[in-house]
Amino acid sequence: MLLVCLAPVLASYIAYYGLFGWRPLGGQTNYGTLIEPQRPLQGSGLQWEKLGGGELDWRHWQGKWIMVAIDSGECLEACAEKLYAMRQIRLTTNQEQERIERLWLVNDAKPISTEILRAYDGMHVARAQASQLATFFPVDAGGQVSDGIYLIDPLGNLMMRFPKQANLNRMKKDVNKLLKVTSGWHNLKSERP
Repeated sequence: MLLVCLAPVLASYIAYYGLFGWRPLGGQTNYGTLIEPQRPLQGSGLQWEKLGGGELDWRHWQGKWIMVAIDSGECLEACAEKLYAMRQIRLTTNQEQERIERLWLVNDAKPISTEILRAYDGMHVARAQASQLATFFPVDAGGQVSDGIYLIDPLGNLMMRFPKQANLNRMKKDVNKLLKVTSGWHNLKSERP
C-alpha cells in the first residue's frame, strides 16, 4: 500500500530532477515578440494626423488594446493581409471586441482606396511620418517597420510585435490571453491623467 502511494511521487521526482536528463521546457508561451523595454506612447513625440485633418490622440483609446499596422496608402497585398488579420482577430474575441481598437498608420502621402476603407469599416486610419515610425517601432534585423502588426497595451505602451505573415490562430491565442489577464482593467481611462 505504501509503495502504491509513493510511486507517483517518486516517478515525478525522478522525471523532474532526472535520472534521464529530462527537464520541462520553461519560458516563452507567446507567439508575438515582446518588446522590452516597453515603449510608452506618452512623451514619444509621435504625431498621427487624421485623414480629414487634425491630430489623432491615442489617449482617446486609453484603457483599450490597440492593434497597429503600418504601411503605404497604396495598401498592396501584404498590407491588406495585415488589415484582414487585425479585423479577424478582433471579430473572434466576441464580447471582448470593444476592448480592441484597430489602427492603420499610413507612412506616405499616397491616396487611400475607398474600397479598403469600406472593407475595414471601424478601423482608424491616420498618417504619420515614416521617420518617426521607424524610430519608435522596432524591427528585426533586415526588416521594415511595415513588416508586422504591433500591439499597444491599455496603458499606452508598445509591448508586442507579431511577425510578417503572422499565423492568425497563434495571434488570436496571444490576444485572448492578454484580454483575459487584463479583464480587471476597466477604469484605466478615468484613472490616468
